[in-house]
Parts: sequence; structure tokens; C-alpha cells
Amino acid sequence: MGQEINLLSQHPKTVRDYDARAREKTPEIVKIAKQFGKDFFDGDRRCGYGGYRYDGRWKPVVKRLKDFYNLSETAAILDIGCGKGFMLHDFKELMPQATVAGIDVSTYAIEHAMPSVKPFLKIASAEKLPYADKSFDLVISINSIHNLPLERLKTALREIQRVCRGSSYITVDAWRNETERENLLKWVLTAETMMHVDDWVKMFREVGYTGDYFWFIAD
Repeated sequence: MGQEINLLSQHPKTVRDYDARAREKTPEIVKIAKQFGKDFFDGDRRCGYGGYRYDGRWKPVVKRLKDFYNLSETAAILDIGCGKGFMLHDFKELMPQATVAGIDVSTYAIEHAMPSVKPFLKIASAEKLPYADKSFDLVISINSIHNLPLERLKTALREIQRVCRGSSYITVDAWRNETERENLLKWVLTAETMMHVDDWVKMFREVGYTGDYFWFIAD
């Protein structure tokens, strides 16, 4: 199995008011968020991002991923849960000869993707990746596959294994103590699978996931 490593440490950290989110969160807001439409990406902050716009914040993360995994200039990279393609845009800027691909369940996100990468994006689920075996040198999924229920998430991890010929890196909602668990439950809108970090690792072993991983921690 791979290693626990934070390759997103250079991404700006958001200040979160967990109690305020808990007060605002209603079943209706959760329902809206899980549709992954305009309201989730570009609507009220209570329903999701509150405006999902490119600002270059992923550039240092993309550079670190390239260096850490020693990607060639012609590497093939897949982003699962790519949204509007911000990370793939940055990969393409950094590595113009790279092959990039992205999938997302959100029709809205794909339709409003960055023009530079929109031709390379597809509406699809991580459970059934529309790519051949061993197609990619790097497969990434940042805060995405935990939106699937557990058994479907296991299928997604096996799919990542199938299409990957090199390295993979995922981040998922998790906790290490009771405070982090309580904060996470207050904050999340879309996650279906959340676990203690030790339980995630056990599950990775169970399904044969061999890539690297880290956590979204509500600390």
C-alpha cells in the first residue's frame, strides 16, 4: 500500500466556522448540495462553494505532485471529481505536452469548465471510469470519492487501480479524534462515507488500493 502524505500543504487553508455551518445546515440545503449543480458551485455559500472560480491556488500543489511523482513532460494525468478543471488547467500550463483527462458527475461543472481543458473532460462516475486499463501515469481524486456510499466507494478505488499504470493520490473526509469527528459532521454537505483514519487504511488494504492518500480533517 502507499503512504499517508500531505501533498496539499501549499494549498491555502480555509477558515471554517463549524458551529455556524451546523446552524445553517438543513436537510433541504444538503439535498441541494448533493445535486452538484449551479447552487453547489456558484450559489449561496450555505449550499457549497459560494462561487467556484479559478484563482491559481492549485499551481503550487500541481508543481509538487509533478515533482513528487517524478512525472515526465508527456505524462498522462486523470483527475476524478475534476469540477471545472482547475487542476488540469494548471497541469497543462506546467506540462504542455501532458495528456490530461477529468471526470465529474456534475453536468453543470463540465459545461462551465475552463476552455483550456473542457475538451478533455467527461461526465462520469468514479465507479465506472471510461478509460482503458493502465491508461494514466497519475490518477488524483481530491475530496471527491467520499461522496459515494461505502460499497460504491470501494468500487471506485478498484477502478482507480485499474486505470492507473503509475501513481495515484486521493484525499477523503476523516478524523483522528472525537473533536474532529464532531466538526466534520457539522461541516460536510455531500460526503456519504466518513471514517476514522485507521478505518480508512483498513479499507484501502481490503480493496487493494496501493496509492498514496491523505485526509480532509476538520480541526
